[in-house]
Amino acid sequence: MANEEDDPIIQEIDVYLAKSLSEKLYLFQYPIRPASMTYDDVTRLSAKIKPKQQKVELELAIDTLNPNYCRSKGEQIALNVDGGCADETSTYSSKLMDKQTFCSSQTTSNVSRYAAAVYRKGEIHLTPLHGILQLRPSFSYLDKADAKHREREAANEAGDSSQDEAEEDVKQITVRFSRPESEQARQRRVQSYEFLQKRQAEEQWVHLHYYGLRDSRSEHERQYLFSQGHGMSGNTELIKSPSEYLMMLVPPSVEEEKEKPVAPSNVLSMAQLRTLPLADQIKILMKNVKAIPFANLMSLLSSGTDPTAVLRCIQQVAMLVQGNWVVKSDILYPKDTSSPHSGVPAEVLCRGRDFVMWKFTQDRWVVRKEVAAVTKLGPEDVKDFLEHMSVLRINRGWEFMLPYDEDFVKKHPDVVQRQQMLWMGIQAKLEKVYSLPRDHMVPKKQAAQTAAPLLVSGEQRVILAKAKVKQSYSQLEQDLQKRRAETQAHEATSPADVLGVRIKEEPLSDEEAMDTSACDGLHNRLSNGIHLEENSVDSLNGHLGGQARVSQELRAFVMATFRKQFVLTLRELKRLFNLHVASLPPGNLLFSGISDKMLQDVVLDMGCKQITVPFPPQTATLPDEQKVFALWEAGDAHDQHRQILLEVFSRNYRVRRNIIQNRLAREFGEDVDKQEVDKVLKDCCVSQGGMWYLKGTVQQQPS
Repeated sequence: MANEEDDPIIQEIDVYLAKSLSEKLYLFQYPIRPASMTYDDVTRLSAKIKPKQQKVELELAIDTLNPNYCRSKGEQIALNVDGGCADETSTYSSKLMDKQTFCSSQTTSNVSRYAAAVYRKGEIHLTPLHGILQLRPSFSYLDKADAKHREREAANEAGDSSQDEAEEDVKQITVRFSRPESEQARQRRVQSYEFLQKRQAEEQWVHLHYYGLRDSRSEHERQYLFSQGHGMSGNTELIKSPSEYLMMLVPPSVEEEKEKPVAPSNVLSMAQLRTLPLADQIKILMKNVKAIPFANLMSLLSSGTDPTAVLRCIQQVAMLVQGNWVVKSDILYPKDTSSPHSGVPAEVLCRGRDFVMWKFTQDRWVVRKEVAAVTKLGPEDVKDFLEHMSVLRINRGWEFMLPYDEDFVKKHPDVVQRQQMLWMGIQAKLEKVYSLPRDHMVPKKQAAQTAAPLLVSGEQRVILAKAKVKQSYSQLEQDLQKRRAETQAHEATSPADVLGVRIKEEPLSDEEAMDTSACDGLHNRLSNGIHLEENSVDSLNGHLGGQARVSQELRAFVMATFRKQFVLTLRELKRLFNLHVASLPPGNLLFSGISDKMLQDVVLDMGCKQITVPFPPQTATLPDEQKVFALWEAGDAHDQHRQILLEVFSRNYRVRRNIIQNRLAREFGEDVDKQEVDKVLKDCCVSQGGMWYLKGTVQQQPS
């Protein structure tokens, strides 16, 4: 009561509700305008609207005579948009940016709580708003300028490419046949974002006529902002009981729930997922992840979920592969569906994917060509199968994406045995469908069984190394004593003769050793991740004694690599060698360390030659990038062609195709076939910007 006395009522104002414009009144919110632009009726040029979307586009004039207007920038923008010539299609006919376009966007979908108020003669007249639109500057003229720029660049490139010889590229095309659209597919298409955008773009603009502030039509329309009848009988909306008035001020929560956005049908949050039954949760998760360890699956489910119940449900929708769970094929490809790539029925797809899953139960590696040859499916379908459960490794094939889950196999031997029986049934079915020989499939299964123990921890590798050293210690000790007796007279020789083993010494040079050596770890008493004991030096000497085997494996790698690539820089060769070493099992002889000089000696010894490519002087390249090696004789019909090509590149680091073709024509006559030239270029070169470079040297061209 005290507060009401301190704040007395000064005046009472009557409020009237005007509804004449309630379905037509919009509120436009303009941005902060620059000093060179005004929003009055004189400078407004045009307006248009899309009624269904409540989207408005206004075009306002800019005062180019204003001292705050930068004329040079306005001329530059007009030049970028329209170019040098002005015609009817020009955006800025005055060759000056003299107008600005504004596009609207809705600020809120519920405008029932907003109204426009007019105060006159002690009365307030309210008109409900039909929409609130925020106007923002449209920069479509920049898109037009970019399009002009791209057209000019395309025209310039077309002019340059006309000077080079046109090459016809053979491209593979995929033919697809349309099928009748199901009702479910039609509903998904109608609800898609792309379809909604297309519908909005199809709505036509309605051009509006703007009436100025002092126009008689504007004066007439403004009269509708006032209530036509001042009597209370004409404003029944304002005659409400206290409860009804409170209901109008605070509407029920049902309306708020109705306004919540609906998520797409294929999107489900984790909170919504956990409200479903356990079987449905696991099915949805497996359809999304494709392959997952059991421990990770348990972490995605609610805390306190019974692992036994999860195991019972997971076996309904997934199969065990290398201790991990992979979703079943019939879950991904339900009955009466087909491939989106080739239109193959779901039954055929399920058989093909089951074959891929079965292959991964036998080995960690699968070759795509082998799968395609057996299943007779298209390359896109086979690629989908492999991407569900594996990753591509260069020059190796497809490797199963998850490591062998030994913990699950040890904890649940009954589940593993049941899954093995299911796989035996699937294997028998695949043998019958694909006519696979039984003796061809059994050894791979045995090999896979021995492959799992290779995945051991670091501690287990230390234990295995110690056991191996102790086992061979006596024999190594005898060999050591014999060698010491033989070399006793040479004790004062170089440190390289310690323990009777002569280590090859190479002259010091700028070349750095490759990053595949484990010898640097000897200072930290580490070699290949295993701690070395005092007795482990003898084991290392055993590896040094196999220098011939190291050279043999290195020569095999070099020959296989150059028969595929033909031309390699030293840097690329080292990269491929590092990848090769990384794919080898632990303890391989190549882990002992291969220097750059040793690798180059093997390359030259295998019949390769170093090509002296004349790089430009301003090119900043490393020595490894300028050393280019090529296989001189591969033993095929194109050896002489490749040799002539390499001689051409010994004079210039980049060459046009017509020069290469003319040189080959001089040497072999006019009967040089285009396919032969393409074959030689593909073996040794890469093309960029109409010029040909040797492989690995295209990045060294001057900028």
